[in-house]
Amino acid sequence: MFYKLIERKRDAWLADRLCPVADLLKYILQRGMLRDAQIEAIKTYLYLKIACGNKNLAQLFIDGTFNTLTEAELDAMPLSVAARSCLQKNKAALALYEYASLKDDSGNMLSAKVVQAIKDTPESIDYAKVWRDAFYGVSYTDYLFSLPMGAGKTYLMAIFIYLDLYFAMNEPSNTAFAHNFIVFAPSGLKSSVVPSLKTIKNFDTSWIIPEPAASNLRKLLIFEVLDQSKTEKKSNKVKNPNVQKLALHQPFDDLFGLVAVTNAEKVILDRVQADKGGNINLYVDSADEKDRLANELRNLIGKIPQLAIYIDEVHHAVSDEIKLRAVVNKWAENGSFNSVVGFSGTPYLDKKEKLAVTDTLAIGTQEISNIVYYYALVNGIGNFLKKPEVKIAKNADSSEIVEAGVRLFLDRYKDKVYSNGCCAKLGIYCGRIEKLEEEIYPVVERVVRNYGLNPEEVVLKFHEGNKEYKAPERARLEFATLDNPISKIKIILLIQIGKEGWDCTSLTGVVLSQAGACPNNMVLQTSCRCLRQVDKHTQETALIYLNESNGDLLNKQLKKQHHIDITEFERGGLANNIILDRFDRTQYLHLPKVEFCQLNVRYETFTQDEDVHTAERIAMAAGDALAQEVYVTTQTDFSGRGVNDVVERYGYDKRPEHDEEYFVRYGRVTTFNNWLYAISKGSFGSVTMKMLRAYEKELRSLFSKITVKEGEVTRFSGRFNIETVNSNIRKAFYAVRDFVVKEEKLPQEARLLQVEHFTPKVMTNAVDVARFMPEQQLVHKIIEADKGVLALSEDKQKKIDLLESLGEHGLAEKVRQEYSNEPDARRLCSYHYLPYKTDSSFEQRFFDEVFKLKTVQQKKLEVYYNGDSELTEFKIRCYEGGKGHWHYVGLYTPDFLIIERKENNIHKALIVETKGSLYAQDKNFLKRRAFVEKYFMPANNAEYGYKRFDYLYLEDSLSDNVRLERMATMVDSFFEEAD
Repeated sequence: MFYKLIERKRDAWLADRLCPVADLLKYILQRGMLRDAQIEAIKTYLYLKIACGNKNLAQLFIDGTFNTLTEAELDAMPLSVAARSCLQKNKAALALYEYASLKDDSGNMLSAKVVQAIKDTPESIDYAKVWRDAFYGVSYTDYLFSLPMGAGKTYLMAIFIYLDLYFAMNEPSNTAFAHNFIVFAPSGLKSSVVPSLKTIKNFDTSWIIPEPAASNLRKLLIFEVLDQSKTEKKSNKVKNPNVQKLALHQPFDDLFGLVAVTNAEKVILDRVQADKGGNINLYVDSADEKDRLANELRNLIGKIPQLAIYIDEVHHAVSDEIKLRAVVNKWAENGSFNSVVGFSGTPYLDKKEKLAVTDTLAIGTQEISNIVYYYALVNGIGNFLKKPEVKIAKNADSSEIVEAGVRLFLDRYKDKVYSNGCCAKLGIYCGRIEKLEEEIYPVVERVVRNYGLNPEEVVLKFHEGNKEYKAPERARLEFATLDNPISKIKIILLIQIGKEGWDCTSLTGVVLSQAGACPNNMVLQTSCRCLRQVDKHTQETALIYLNESNGDLLNKQLKKQHHIDITEFERGGLANNIILDRFDRTQYLHLPKVEFCQLNVRYETFTQDEDVHTAERIAMAAGDALAQEVYVTTQTDFSGRGVNDVVERYGYDKRPEHDEEYFVRYGRVTTFNNWLYAISKGSFGSVTMKMLRAYEKELRSLFSKITVKEGEVTRFSGRFNIETVNSNIRKAFYAVRDFVVKEEKLPQEARLLQVEHFTPKVMTNAVDVARFMPEQQLVHKIIEADKGVLALSEDKQKKIDLLESLGEHGLAEKVRQEYSNEPDARRLCSYHYLPYKTDSSFEQRFFDEVFKLKTVQQKKLEVYYNGDSELTEFKIRCYEGGKGHWHYVGLYTPDFLIIERKENNIHKALIVETKGSLYAQDKNFLKRRAFVEKYFMPANNAEYGYKRFDYLYLEDSLSDNVRLERMATMVDSFFEEAD
């Protein structure tokens, strides 16, 4: 329940007009590629990272970060003087008061006794201790995000990783943002390691960050899979595969963008032993070789700077919680450790946990306490999950249930093929191999033959085999390709697999016909395997067929974990989701493409000197690499100690061109070979170690210049920027090149609707539905009018005439509108698709006002919404600078086009931008606007030989009169002006 307090303050932060992430969130919403569950999680993540500084939850509650009660509200409450004073002065006390006052799902106060205790004896509670105990006494940041299966948790991990790196690049010294990451795949599910890696690696960064920043960020990531749990006998550090993979990235000082994916149980927690009290000696010397290797890996991970640990399906870690926390506690001793971020669809404990408030008073909860974001399963049903129908067979044996379930499935889904080419599938959980082979398969075989199907083609038996029954041939391959169009399997018989972590979207039904078909505590997870949605924004269904005992367990688990019953589970959150019909009208309007000239800037390189001069350029590599350091004096910083004493004791390097009293601190420890490796690694393979060894003499000479010996240790000298030196060395192996800027104006034709990105359905909610115009009733009326369905009949005209003669003008107009084939005059000069999804009410206001302009009506001008960057091709490539010095600043998508046709081609186009004052001073927008006004329009108008384009900028800060006058003046002058 703590997450409710966090969400309340998060929303207030986001509502602030100066919220620093407003533009980023607006971009994510406009891209429209993420689910609502993911977007809300991102909001919470950014709030905790930016507004809360990534602090641990205990400290945030102690500091009163999430408190909302004001002084005035406290003054108005019936409190004793002691209680009021405590709540006013002690932020941790007020936080506990607000938490205990929260209402649960039944509308009851979470803990009325704690509220009363604070009122009666506020001095009896150690509030800071309560908050530290609530979050397990850890000193590091530990956040848990709870989303149901199918919500895209692994994508969310990728999003958080990219967001951290994005902000870390802009603020390298801000410790709130992680630089490196280790992802723990679900414990015990080793097969999920590689899929997790692929999902993170293949995530499209442009869904959350604009280009070109998105592509540049992806290039920085370094992926490693730490999945080797065994090593050769008498293995040393070099032969330990996981240690070796990480060691390749040393030195760690500047490591940025490492994403390691591993299985915590098999790799990180291997050989960790803990007693019931949680006492663990992790790094003790041991004669056991496996202990030494396990310690070695954990030690190495602990040295990775600004490290964030991501735990998928965090509820699995509960059994190893003591060990995992002990390991993370050790890593957190490194001052640069960043955080732990967990993800789970079922963040619940097996039994209630008591949070002690006093010796005699406690608050009980079954939720894992560090949940910072919670998305209910019921809200996913009918949203991004299939809508289930649950059938519970009363007093039937297993075979009868299987037969009934298979028949019902085939009746409904036998010929069902999803848009990705996959056929619908039914999973039957069998419990034991003998049960599968001897009872279940014969029933399934008989039924599928009755439906004209070949069981050898459509039924898969998947188990590992035993002494009596061998594992079916090719079963593993068939199982791996189930969610692929090549698979013809419709029914899968399963043993000990597929209860969770199985992401087969074409699975459309589940049968649990007996007790023990899956573990009793996993009936809900197993039943939900068939709910993953295939096609976005479509209403898909699924079948769950259970025996009576499993039906009871499903109902109990839904109530316990999600506070809903089976009826609510079936109904889902459809009441919160609205499906809108969309229509393409470009053919009806015969809408032509927009012809214009796009500026394209190319950079052509040429070689200045064919001779590379590698040796000479290596020798000069440090010449332009002097570091810009702050130098200190013995007098101010070292209390009069001599220079030689300072150098000897503190490792400072005298700067020869200054007085002796000035010196600079040494850099990191290195060796010649490590240095060469770093140079080669930084070239991404273009400069190999072999190439470097060919110039070893020159490189050793340079190495002695840029390093300082400190006994047996060699350090980089602080006088030089080593990255600049390394870059100069890499350049030394290639000819010196320069470039010339080539500018060209390319003729383009842009569609105002990219039909390949257009879907006939779009999902929204009760809040965002207001962004769509016109509303659905009018949308359907316009489409019917397009088809001639609403042509006014003779009978209807007589009815209108009669109403008019009786003076019922209002009713007459209502009938006329209902049956007229002109439901909205704008349909003939706008709405190239329906409905438009706008970004603001200001855009909708402009759309209504523009059609009232005299020139628009007289000249029958057309007005089209262009602000959805996913659907339009009319985007202007923008630059700043000038001839020969252009710098790309991004694509600009105007909000509206007002067009005039001539011979069915677009003759003139007025580009309209409607801007909220909050975003008017955005630097990127100002650059793009300047390009459009100063270059795009003059260049295009000159190219076409007449004023083909003009630009109208409207801001919502303008008064109505000023805005309307500016609109009318611009429209009149542009469209009435002679060509």
